[in-house]
Amino acid sequence: MAGDTGQRLRFTVLGPVRAWRGDEPLNTGSPQQRALLAALLLRGGRTATAPELVDALWGEEPPHAALAALRTYASRLRKALGPDADALVSEAGGYAIRVGVDCLDTDMVERLAAEADKARAAGQRHQARDLMNQALAIWDGEPLAGVTGPFADTQRARLEEWRLTLLETRLDLDLEVGSHAEAVSELTALTAAHPLRERLRELLMLALYRGGRQAEALAVYTDTRRLLADELGVDPCPELSELQQRILRGDADLNAHPAGERPSAGPSFVRPAQLPATVSDFTGRSAFVDELSHQLATAEGRIMAVSAVAGIGGVGKTTLAVHVAHAAREHFPDGQLYVDLQGTGPVVAEPEAVLGAFLRALGVADSAIPEGLEERAALYRSTLDGRRVLTLLDNARDAAQVRPLLPGNEGCAALVTSRTRMVDLAGAHLVDLDVMSPDEALAFFTRIVGDERVGAERDAAMDVVAACGFLPLAIRIAASRLAARRTWTVSVLARKLGDERRRLDELRAGDLAVKASFELGYGQLEPAQARAFRLLGLPDGPDISLAAAAAVLDLDLEDTEELLESLVDTSLLESAAPGRYRYHDLLRLYARACAERDERSVEREAAMSRLLDFYLATAAGVYVLERPGEQLLKHLTPTSHPGLAFTDRAKAADWLYAEAGCLLTCAAQHALGPADAVRRAVDLLFAAKDLTESGAYSRLYAQAAAPLLAATQTLGDIRAEGRARTVLAHVHNLSGRFAQANEEAVRAVELGRRCDDAIPCCYAMNIRGIVAGYQSLGEDAETYFELALAAFRADGNRPGEASALSNLSRIHRDTGRTHSAVDLAEQSIATYRATNAAWRLANALYAYGIALAGAERPQEALRQLSEALQIFRDNRQQMWEGWTLFRMAEVHQTTGHHALGAAHAEQALARLRGIAGEWRRGNILTVLGHCLHALGQIGRARACWTEALTAFEQLAREKEAAEVRELLAMAAV
Repeated sequence: MAGDTGQRLRFTVLGPVRAWRGDEPLNTGSPQQRALLAALLLRGGRTATAPELVDALWGEEPPHAALAALRTYASRLRKALGPDADALVSEAGGYAIRVGVDCLDTDMVERLAAEADKARAAGQRHQARDLMNQALAIWDGEPLAGVTGPFADTQRARLEEWRLTLLETRLDLDLEVGSHAEAVSELTALTAAHPLRERLRELLMLALYRGGRQAEALAVYTDTRRLLADELGVDPCPELSELQQRILRGDADLNAHPAGERPSAGPSFVRPAQLPATVSDFTGRSAFVDELSHQLATAEGRIMAVSAVAGIGGVGKTTLAVHVAHAAREHFPDGQLYVDLQGTGPVVAEPEAVLGAFLRALGVADSAIPEGLEERAALYRSTLDGRRVLTLLDNARDAAQVRPLLPGNEGCAALVTSRTRMVDLAGAHLVDLDVMSPDEALAFFTRIVGDERVGAERDAAMDVVAACGFLPLAIRIAASRLAARRTWTVSVLARKLGDERRRLDELRAGDLAVKASFELGYGQLEPAQARAFRLLGLPDGPDISLAAAAAVLDLDLEDTEELLESLVDTSLLESAAPGRYRYHDLLRLYARACAERDERSVEREAAMSRLLDFYLATAAGVYVLERPGEQLLKHLTPTSHPGLAFTDRAKAADWLYAEAGCLLTCAAQHALGPADAVRRAVDLLFAAKDLTESGAYSRLYAQAAAPLLAATQTLGDIRAEGRARTVLAHVHNLSGRFAQANEEAVRAVELGRRCDDAIPCCYAMNIRGIVAGYQSLGEDAETYFELALAAFRADGNRPGEASALSNLSRIHRDTGRTHSAVDLAEQSIATYRATNAAWRLANALYAYGIALAGAERPQEALRQLSEALQIFRDNRQQMWEGWTLFRMAEVHQTTGHHALGAAHAEQALARLRGIAGEWRRGNILTVLGHCLHALGQIGRARACWTEALTAFEQLAREKEAAEVRELLAMAAV
């Protein structure tokens, strides 16, 4: 949030859902967008998961694209918040809005109502009444006005009930200060609007009686009894019946109390001030500070407020808690208690001993302190009765240790820090403290090291805090080491931390050490937890799914989930999203070090082998599900793990793309493994080759393939080498590096023939034909495709046969044999349809469209290309989507529809940006230039052709370059 309080964000839900920055109203968007904003605001800063928000906005029948819509609404809200966009945070698979104290109208009402309750308890009724009127005045009509959805309906009813409760309290105060005559008219209207609300009837009876209107008061009772009997078949509540009897008796105690103020007279007692000193270089954490400060600032008037801060060792839980506690001291004038519960040590603080220390700090004599936990806890709560004391319980082991130490009194509050999430601490406000943001981390590092040294090497400083994983303890250690060594530069420190194997050893300064902090948490784990923590640190992926973790641990899903969730609760693992887990970067290094120290090498290798088997078996199943009739499974290295089995093609594709980063990283990691693992890793890349055609993972795919090829050469495994070269040929071809693609494909075919391996003989030969076609070597291309077709047929591979036919169709079209080109494309379509290869059919439709265009049947061509385009889009094949758009642009250009041609070409450029290589980009720019020139946009046309010429010249594509030079010369005339 903005630091200027005059320009801070403000929100209202007690009326229309609105937002302001200072006095400037912000656009909160559509009703559904406002519904999302309201749902987040009313969670008090707590994170709402995506499923919870979908349910809140749409209930039991959400739209098909609910999650996408939710992300869109969140994105628009961030845009509306402008410079305060960080108030809307995305974490743990959901969203939260974190705002400061009194930035939401409901918070203001809570504060005013609490202050009114306090004034009333102190006998200051007029002040209490004024405060309650201020609270009620904040309502601005119907709560959540105009907001739809089940959550809004529920909350609207809750907020209206809250308003009526506060109104009843205010009316009660009216009677206490003698304003019964004025209250009668308001109560009469309210009982008419809410006829079954007995508390309003009771107040009306009392107001009438105090105004000397006894008969009317009794008539209200009679009317109430009749109404309740008719509507509900019940009698009035005991309180109402008792009031009727007291009125009949003329009970003197029903008369109004004196309206004067009554000052409070609390006893004197010892006011402890035990908080540790706050650090002078506290940096950032504004959202967490605001969230916790709000909880503490509104503790008065509520039953004990408890906030529990959880996070990994070194994340700054104690520092944050102490800082917030000091800032909140004014709200707890009767003292602050502090204890380190030693929850991460071998011997934890016993609650009974802690209570004894607390009681002594509160002025209880030693002789008056009883023995036994329950007796001390009871005396502790009694001693705090009527006082406002803050208790900081630092470094707790679990909720059982904390419960006896909670004050339990209105106006008191407890702030707890722990590595364990206190999910079983009833009523606690849970805060998960994450690492610093990059900007916060750099600012923290700078405060310790100094502006001059950091300013001169800002990039190196960012490398340092990134190597520290943005963990405050690690940053403090690194910065302190640098500050103590004036001869070091920031770059020297960055280089030292760049070595992952030594990084944890470098992060030590005096009695501070990151490894020691992690060791405390690790030492408390049960054996099964410790094994899981170690083994799951071995994979290099960005995170890991539950199913993959089960493979690593060799356990079933239920046992695995129980273990992983227990590690999440101890803050040694993070839940990245439902069913996905990840380590903090430094914790991963520590977990891996523990595995190398505490786990036998055979167990480490077996765990990684199981993970590789899991990915290979599952990816192969996805591959053949996409291509019914595919023979790949019989050629792959057998696996011992069955992997996941899918029957739904969409879910299978979802799995492949969700696991892409982890799967490819796992393959690359095995380049240093034994021979069998290298073979399986190469096969995994082949089974997952659809990832390259999407365009999104081409670079990561190539980065995995290169070291695996080197590994196969080192091992002398020609079968694995042939497959690795086939994979690389595929990558180079899709990226437009045709010379390299051909070189790898030639070598792959040679190796495949030597060991009689069908994979390179079929697929690498097919790639040779594709490359020859792009290089305008039509005769060679036809030969290669015929050989590939024969190889596919010999292997019984119908989808492969269809692929070769569609490729052969394009060669016939390029060499002027349009009739046979159409025939071959139709054969390809028929073959795909015979095998029910739904989305691979798009390749044949693409070839068919090109053949029809060559046969001067443009409308039919566009229909086929449009159908192919939709299939490519539905299956996330970004590269083929872009290339199909280019082919449609070509058709539009040749038929004189230049505006359509330009639009399709520009879309093609957008889809292929950063993928598919410069040759394809040059071709698209050439067609776009033609269309723009025909539209009279000569300058833009020349710009496109100039870019295309540069691309072709860099690739030494002289034929295309010469054609573009002629176009530029023509445009210059």
